[in-house]
Amino acid sequence: MRTYSFLTVLLWSCMFHAIHMMPSQKRTNKQSHSERVTGLSENDGKTLRRTKRGWMWNQFFLLEEYTGPDTQYVGKLHTDQDKGDGNLKYILTGDGAGSLFIIDENTGDIHAAKKLDREEKSLYVLRAKAIDRKTGRQVEPESEFIIKIHDINDNEPKFTKDMYTASIPEMSGVGTSVIQVTATDADDANYGNSAKVVYSILQGQPYFSVDPETGVIKTALPDMSRENREQYQVVIQAKDMGGQMGGLSGTTTVNITLTDVNDNPPRFPQSTYLFSSPESARPGTPLGRIKANDPDVGENAETEYSISNGDGSDMFDIVTDKDTQEGIITVKKHLDFENKMLYTLRVEATNTHPDPRFLQLGPFKDTALVKISVEDRDEPPVFSRPWYLIEVDEDAKEGSIIGQVVAQDPDATKNAVKYSVDRHTDLDRIFNIYSGNGSLFISKPLDREETPWHNITVIATEINNPKQSSQIPVFIRILDINDHAPEFDKYYETFVCENAKAGQLIQTVSAVDKDEPPQGHKFFFELVPEFAVHPNFSIVDNKDNTAGIMTRRNGYSRSKMSTYLLPVIIFDNDYPIQSSTGTLTIRVCACDSRGNMQSCNAEALLLPAGLSTGALVAILLCIIILLVLVVLFTALKRQRKKEPLIISKDDVRDNIVTYNDEGGGEEDTQAFDIGTLRNPEAREESKMRRDVIPETIFQIRRTAPLWENIDVKDFIHRRLKENDSDPAAPPYDSLATYAYEGNDSIANSLSSLESLTTECNQDYDYLSDWGPRFKKLADMYGGEDSDRD
Repeated sequence: MRTYSFLTVLLWSCMFHAIHMMPSQKRTNKQSHSERVTGLSENDGKTLRRTKRGWMWNQFFLLEEYTGPDTQYVGKLHTDQDKGDGNLKYILTGDGAGSLFIIDENTGDIHAAKKLDREEKSLYVLRAKAIDRKTGRQVEPESEFIIKIHDINDNEPKFTKDMYTASIPEMSGVGTSVIQVTATDADDANYGNSAKVVYSILQGQPYFSVDPETGVIKTALPDMSRENREQYQVVIQAKDMGGQMGGLSGTTTVNITLTDVNDNPPRFPQSTYLFSSPESARPGTPLGRIKANDPDVGENAETEYSISNGDGSDMFDIVTDKDTQEGIITVKKHLDFENKMLYTLRVEATNTHPDPRFLQLGPFKDTALVKISVEDRDEPPVFSRPWYLIEVDEDAKEGSIIGQVVAQDPDATKNAVKYSVDRHTDLDRIFNIYSGNGSLFISKPLDREETPWHNITVIATEINNPKQSSQIPVFIRILDINDHAPEFDKYYETFVCENAKAGQLIQTVSAVDKDEPPQGHKFFFELVPEFAVHPNFSIVDNKDNTAGIMTRRNGYSRSKMSTYLLPVIIFDNDYPIQSSTGTLTIRVCACDSRGNMQSCNAEALLLPAGLSTGALVAILLCIIILLVLVVLFTALKRQRKKEPLIISKDDVRDNIVTYNDEGGGEEDTQAFDIGTLRNPEAREESKMRRDVIPETIFQIRRTAPLWENIDVKDFIHRRLKENDSDPAAPPYDSLATYAYEGNDSIANSLSSLESLTTECNQDYDYLSDWGPRFKKLADMYGGEDSDRD
């Protein structure tokens, strides 16, 4: 609405002015209806007077969105002090003064300079002044007035969301609330019908309806089924002006989804299912899948399968696949074609979450018939046990039977079975088996301390069909026997002080045993019978597998005896009793008053008591330097005198002559005479070196004669020592070789010429004991029939 005329209101206001300097000064208005008011005298005795003033204005109103060619006239400010002679000037301040609102300072006319929007600001508060141009003083006090913006219908309703999403269970009744939509209008709700909104449905009928005042969407049809249609799109319109013609409108879209309820039972697509299973199928083997269809989804479609009855209910089982809602039929027990060839099952499918509201529609389950035929298969042999455990003493003789495995053909034909050992699990061929009856026997000696357990695999194979075979693990435990003697647990470095007293403990010894008796180890210690009454030491058994070495007299002398040997016998308590003798080496040492060892060398007795450690070190260094100088001088002197016989590139010292003839052992007298090594008298009496010019021919020292059966190793060590200490040896590096072939071979003769003279079969089992070099020969001639099979 546009307003071009205003009602003028004349206001007279009286105001006390305490700013006058003279008490006699007074203000009066120029109107005839002024009145005089005399105030009470204060302490200062001044007289206060009230005068009227006259502002003239309206309650200003202005239409928003003005689009006229001229500025919109707002109103006029006027005071009764204005005589129209141009002496007064009007000034406007406050909201929008000078930018939105302009005042004519001479006339007081106010205009709107711009188009206004009520939705941005609905009222403006301004202040007006009337000032005398000559004096610059206000003729009227500043006053406040309001300009209000009148609303027009320039805003359409707007929904809080551009798109709504809602859901409702299927099969809901008519009038069930789905969702509420809300639209707002920016126009003034207190002025006219510009902000009065009415809702209506443009799309979605006849399935849904909307309340025109509240915007609540409701169902309009009964029994809407999700299986028929799941998604709906509803368009709602909001129109202002109460829905009348000319009103503005806005729309929004509501996507409504029907959620599932369990209103459909499961149904098998066919009444009979056929499956087959080989008789060799193991328990748990799946045979096939069946599924009862349910148009519901989620937990409403969850189905549980079970076998209700039938002649195979104890032979088969059915489980539910939670991901696909299928029933998986599996084997429950071993099948036997020869026993039964056809089984019949009745399978039932039931919903796990029925809805009580729809039970009247019928039972939420269904049944189907399942027939399973058993197929005949040639099955491998079956052992009587899943595994075998055999215990055998480690002293069992070769060829002893230690146990038996049993397997048979499960088929009706009952084919014969032969047995063999998987050699990958018995590389050393310690065990063997009789192919006919499965008896296991020992082929080599056993040693529990080396290998306490043997895990081998036995294979059973059908003779008529070698492809049909099965294997079984056999665990062989080697039982311990007392075949090892106890011995000292370590090497003991024992000493006794020269000032030791009788009955003093100088060493505690203990023992170890490779055997493991069931009741644990129990060791006993004593001196050998020859030293049962030892004059120097005694042994005390502590009864806890340890023993103490005690002194039997006071005082020991290094000068008389620096080392004592004390043999000790150690017994165990198992059967048969085993014993060993260990010798303790007891050195005599010098000790301090507390028994701490200081020195055990006999040479220390010869040193002067007054020399300190530093002096001894200095003396030794001097001796070493002198010895080095003597050796160097001697070597240089010899080097000047001796010249090599061969000064050429063919120096024999740079050449190696190799003889690869190994010889035939001690028994081959034609190749090598072992007596040469055993009889040192057989050496050449004198041999000269050919690589140097000898100054003097030294006679080879004749050593003491050795007896005939001397140890060859000891002989070689003695000859090496003699060669090192021989003063006639030249300074050149040379190699003294003493070769010893060893004892005669345990293989004896490998000749087979004599085999023709024997009437019985030759036994070649010993070839397996000769190691990997004879493996090929052992495979060709050795082993039982089972191995060759």
